[in-house]
Amino acid sequence: MKQIFQSLKTGEISLTEVPACQAGDNELLIRSEVSLISLGTERMLLEFGKGNWISKALQQPDKVKQTLQKLKTDGFLPAFNSVQNKLETPLALGYCNAGTVLSVGRNVSGFNPGDRVASNGFHAELVSVPANLCAKIPDEVSSETAAFTVASSIALQSVRLLNPTLGERIGVIGLGLIGLLTCQILIANGCKVIGFDPQESRRKIAKSYGAAVANSDLSESVSAGMDFSDGYGLDGVIVAASTSSSEPMSAAPQMCRKRGRVVLVGVTGLELSRDDFYKKEISFQVSSSYGPGRYDSFYEEEGHDYPYGFVRWTVQRNFQAVLELMADKKLKVDKLISSKFAFEEAEKAYKEVCDSKDAIGILLEYDTEKDLSVQTLTNTHLSGSFIKADSGNAALIGAGNFANKILIPELQKSGFSIKAVASKSGASAAFASAKYGIPIMTTNTDVIFSDNSINSVIITTRHDSHAEYAIKAIKSGKHVYVEKPLAMTVKELENIKNAYHSQAEKPVLTVGYNRRFSPLSLEAKRLLGETNAPVAINILVNAGQIQPDHWTQDPQIGGGRVIGEVCHFIDLALFLAGSEITATDGVYMKSLSGYVTNDTLTASLSFKNGSIASICYFANGSKDFPKEKIEIFSDGKTITIDNFKSLKSYGFPNAKNISLWSQDKGHQNCVKAFYDGIRTGVLPIPDEELFQTSLYSIKLAEKAFGK
Repeated sequence: MKQIFQSLKTGEISLTEVPACQAGDNELLIRSEVSLISLGTERMLLEFGKGNWISKALQQPDKVKQTLQKLKTDGFLPAFNSVQNKLETPLALGYCNAGTVLSVGRNVSGFNPGDRVASNGFHAELVSVPANLCAKIPDEVSSETAAFTVASSIALQSVRLLNPTLGERIGVIGLGLIGLLTCQILIANGCKVIGFDPQESRRKIAKSYGAAVANSDLSESVSAGMDFSDGYGLDGVIVAASTSSSEPMSAAPQMCRKRGRVVLVGVTGLELSRDDFYKKEISFQVSSSYGPGRYDSFYEEEGHDYPYGFVRWTVQRNFQAVLELMADKKLKVDKLISSKFAFEEAEKAYKEVCDSKDAIGILLEYDTEKDLSVQTLTNTHLSGSFIKADSGNAALIGAGNFANKILIPELQKSGFSIKAVASKSGASAAFASAKYGIPIMTTNTDVIFSDNSINSVIITTRHDSHAEYAIKAIKSGKHVYVEKPLAMTVKELENIKNAYHSQAEKPVLTVGYNRRFSPLSLEAKRLLGETNAPVAINILVNAGQIQPDHWTQDPQIGGGRVIGEVCHFIDLALFLAGSEITATDGVYMKSLSGYVTNDTLTASLSFKNGSIASICYFANGSKDFPKEKIEIFSDGKTITIDNFKSLKSYGFPNAKNISLWSQDKGHQNCVKAFYDGIRTGVLPIPDEELFQTSLYSIKLAEKAFGK
């Protein structure tokens, strides 16, 4: 299958062959028939991509601030590589799709193969979309019309926020695609509408729908708005313009009556005049996408609906509402279609996006007879280095940001020959294949497990699939590298142990606990080897906040930050103490409401040899403060490691302090140890230590929830 991507580095559009995606448990697999190019959003992305570094920085000041913070705490190279990696990651375009369901996920109800659906799927021949972001298309509505469903829902959500009543007089500033759809929805709602735009062609279309029109020049638009409302001022204004100017946000309150409402659905400058809003008590809201549920993983990814009686208009129900308007001929899109292109002519379509100022809606039409079943592709244009490894071929399951930025380069530097890469969507696998010269890309992991020439599997997927893939790899007789965590539950851990110990010839099993392999950790361990005394370890982690709805915080998907991140520091303490863990305990910070914040805690560990460790993992600190600090005390001696950039020792004769040019958390050494372990049979981390770290991470996480 093919899919459209944009390079954020150059702005170039590419039509890329990727492995066919599959439907997840809460998703639909859809064959695309028509998709709509959103001129406002996608033109903005194209212009961003074509801009130089200074232009990109000016458009994203928050990202610049994040980069400067990373530069300060981690050093130049990690900060530079982070920016480069983000710009080199292609962006999938499109969110207005109409097509036919091919298959449904096992948790999905209400949809069947053969249903015609509108969704927010990408510009791709095949898309997998959460069922809650899909709606059935009525028989009376063509796929061409239904492709406007998502854009119409964006317009509808702005109208719902404005909450107009029958007979109210409403202004719409900006008569692009969203603005013209907004005009029609307001008219269908019984409102009197006036639209503002500098382009006469767009004003003509709005007028044909029954709206009054005027130029959007500031003084002229305010005067026209006042005249349209008999001098009282408009009841409300929806700003659907796309401009860096703040002029629309200046005009909107000026043309409103006292206690009028302003809703922003477009993208404009936001230099607001307080007087414009204050003197009339104007209310102002920003409309978010297509309705309640958007950007909520509980709704989108997990497939839970909001209660009908409490959230009447969710994303899906907004989709259904606009499709009903289309079926009733109250929402018409024929005048909004500027051009149609075959999907294969995508580059021509995007040239028109850039060149034509009059275009409103551009449609892409797909070949519905093409075979889209191919889930495994071979890269015939290898661009990366390819190293023949005496340890055999490796395969990667998961090709996300960490894998592309750190793990794959380190695997290849260590001597691995990566034969295959698999990912759920296929897109990330395709780009990893192109970037790093990996011959096979797939969405079918069975291809990897059944390939006898592949002797090592590296697992970098979301945490909830780690145990499943690790067990499959072990039972397939392959060596396994699991990016932490190894398991999310005690049951998963026991299943892994059983699979591992049942093998007559045990594979090399390791987890990406890279910090024990940092040059500074290794030096600390060497210094501690001079004494047999127990050690006291204090590890401070300024982890920073992650939003509660991030997948890593979800107990079912990510397991929380103790299982997903604190495990790193349990392993490091285990390594430095040189003895098995005998007990663990944890104290979690509580908010003022009493809610347990399971990512801000102090954990204590006791070891068989008398050593102790405390791990202070805090998510409530400043980003300007260094992220990690380790202090080790033993037999009158002390060692400190500061953010894995420097080591200082006290009380060790002839020991030298170490300062690194850039932060080194041990990723390269960790991967190299796995490679060497396959050749020599020496485990990078003793298996019982892997299992101990997992067990005590799980126990510590359970304590947060009173288990």
